[in-house]
Amino acid sequence: MSHRPTVSGTRHAVSAGHYLAAAAGFSVLEGGGNAIDAGVAAGIALGVLQPDLVNVAGVAPILIRLADGTVESIAGLGWWPKRLPQDLFMRAHGGRIPAGVLRTVVPAAPDAWITALRRHGTMRFAEVAAPAICFAAEGFSVYGLLATSIAAHEAEYRRWSTNAAVFLPKGRPPRVGEKFVQSDLAATLQFMADEDRAAGADRMAGLVAAHSAFYRGDIARAISRFQAEQGGYLSMDDLAAYESPIEPVVRRRWRGHELITCGPWCQGPALQEALALVERLGLDGLAHNSAAYLHRVTECLNLALADREYFFGDPRFVDVPVDWLLDPATIAARAAAVRPDRAFGTMPPPLRGGADAPPVSEAALPKVEADTSYCCVVDRWGNAFSATPSDGAGSVPIVPGLGIAPSGRGSQSRPDPRHPAGVAPGKRPRLTPNPALLLTESGGMMPFGTPGGDVQIQAMLQVLLNVMHFGMDVQSAIEAPRAASYSFPSSFAPFDYFPGRLAVEGRIDSGTRAALADLGHTVQDWPDWTWLAGSVEAILTDPETGLLNAGADPRRPAYAIAI
Repeated sequence: MSHRPTVSGTRHAVSAGHYLAAAAGFSVLEGGGNAIDAGVAAGIALGVLQPDLVNVAGVAPILIRLADGTVESIAGLGWWPKRLPQDLFMRAHGGRIPAGVLRTVVPAAPDAWITALRRHGTMRFAEVAAPAICFAAEGFSVYGLLATSIAAHEAEYRRWSTNAAVFLPKGRPPRVGEKFVQSDLAATLQFMADEDRAAGADRMAGLVAAHSAFYRGDIARAISRFQAEQGGYLSMDDLAAYESPIEPVVRRRWRGHELITCGPWCQGPALQEALALVERLGLDGLAHNSAAYLHRVTECLNLALADREYFFGDPRFVDVPVDWLLDPATIAARAAAVRPDRAFGTMPPPLRGGADAPPVSEAALPKVEADTSYCCVVDRWGNAFSATPSDGAGSVPIVPGLGIAPSGRGSQSRPDPRHPAGVAPGKRPRLTPNPALLLTESGGMMPFGTPGGDVQIQAMLQVLLNVMHFGMDVQSAIEAPRAASYSFPSSFAPFDYFPGRLAVEGRIDSGTRAALADLGHTVQDWPDWTWLAGSVEAILTDPETGLLNAGADPRRPAYAIAI
């Protein structure tokens, strides 16, 4: 029994991390826009509606599948400033990446959204940004997760007066039911929309004008001036040169289906590896969320996330052996290390080479930093959109007058340049956000994804198996209780590592949790429902019935709409 029904329609569907973002995307669909137009509208709106977790000037990796079968990935991830000294953090900051402007990379989300519109959309920037502008200017009701998140990070927001002005508008964290207004952010988006309209009737000229307003015009000047004042390295040249690359996707067959993820500049291929390992070991006879099932899935995830640590980084700087990692021979050798009667306990070593294992952390489990959101859309023509926008403003300052904090995603690079994900001028951090898409054997498709940092591919794998192995409907698959491993280095500075730690939602019974502990997992109890377990959104199309079936995670204020 699910808390909500799976939402079904015959024309189009949208699912997003906040109900108003879903409504924004749906209004675009009803207005004649396609999945790309609607996905961009929802994605920009998430930067307004979840400003603690998503930043309009953050990251926005995108997967698009067109009705003709074409699939492409828009990276939506900025690089380190070209003038950044490569040894800065090791030499001057004790091997740490401090909070503030020094962790800033080029803001990628505005370019990624506009690139998607330019390549495959039908609407102007001003049209798709209109809901976000409304939400920022007129405000929206503070919901529970936003109030909790801001209160938990109050000290961080107080570090900069510009952040405090947005997140602590009455000198304190906002309360549930109060109105949350972001006037400067509204003005920034409105300026881009005005530049779009001023370009005349040509849609493409308008998109160029909106892009230039951010990356070459007044917004760029304000960002670069503030960076210089604060001792940062992001320059006008960095902003003007940025374009979200169209990156190769990673595609692998599984039981007649095809899973599509982004490349190893994010953690997408680790989802591919974990699924391949699960299939190699098999799930037949394992009851859903039994100790044996959770142990097997967890150990496969631990292997895949260990290989992420050992090998993943920006492919323009690092030779990431994705084909070798996903080769059946490698998968067989990796899977052979899994014992049915004993957890790894520590991060398993690589089959070859790779980075060194980090020291063990003694602190409590990390709270997700600069978390994320997610949105997906399928339209009446058969186009699909999957995007995972991210970057909060807890660890980087908001630019005065703009209401945006340029991406602090540098926190996901390693301070040591020798690491595969190490810092280098012009290099991208290794990103956790990773939208995905499943093409089903029957000719359907399922865009899906989630926030949650290192929990992302873990939640995504469990939901994928819930639907495609256990036969659950989309909403039930999303609501089913989950577990998450922390037995590998965190993707966020200071890269905490908790060998053997496994967090488990309380709806998984105490006997199962005890059995997992007997297998050697250090079990950490989560509440029955926790936002730390991710917030999976998905749309599954069924060619046989002609229905689009959408689900959204009640662990956060996510909602799905279909008609």
